[in-house]
Amino acid sequence: MFKIVTLYKRKPGMEVEAFQSRWLDKHSLIASRTPGLRRYVQSHALPQGYKKGELIYDGISEMWFDSEQACKDAFATDAYAKVLQDAASFTDQSKTVVMTVDVHVIKDGSIPMPAVKNIEFVNQRPGMDLQAFRRYWKEVHGPIASKIDVLQRYEQNHLRLQEYDAPTRPVFDGLAITWFHSTADMKKGATTEAYAITRADEPHFLPDGHLPIIVATEHVIVR
Repeated sequence: MFKIVTLYKRKPGMEVEAFQSRWLDKHSLIASRTPGLRRYVQSHALPQGYKKGELIYDGISEMWFDSEQACKDAFATDAYAKVLQDAASFTDQSKTVVMTVDVHVIKDGSIPMPAVKNIEFVNQRPGMDLQAFRRYWKEVHGPIASKIDVLQRYEQNHLRLQEYDAPTRPVFDGLAITWFHSTADMKKGATTEAYAITRADEPHFLPDGHLPIIVATEHVIVR
């Protein structure tokens, strides 16, 4: 399956609740008509996440197609042109980021319903070779992080290598997506030895400091 992710920020001055309602209630109907779309998920940032200020993104859209060509064919249709036109009416286009990704399932657990979804926006450590970064993230760090017991599922979405052929460097090198039963479980996991070991490993391949994240709830529009 070919996956494409879109990162969204709402238009300036728009309330979070209005953005989420507009995205879920109207836009989802338009987007779900995209030809060849096999799966479509919206992940909305939890309202409590805004208590400390604005988030880097208000949510992400995930779309799956049978192949890259199927995605290209779909995006060339009038139906998808309507998706873009509608998105422009309620999102800040200057902050929209589109990523094609390769998905690596690190912990193959089922997604709880309902679930809390943690989305981390990942960049490689400055000066690190790209291939070394990708290999370390998947083969070394992934198994370490997967030992956090309350973590139900863990996927790494690596930006496809073709994206690096663009004239400008991509905004992110990937997304780390994890699912939990609840925010309480997330907080519990952060107190464990496995979490401490995971955090201690991050300087080997990530920039210093915490990665930007959003904690979200997901809405499966097309299964």
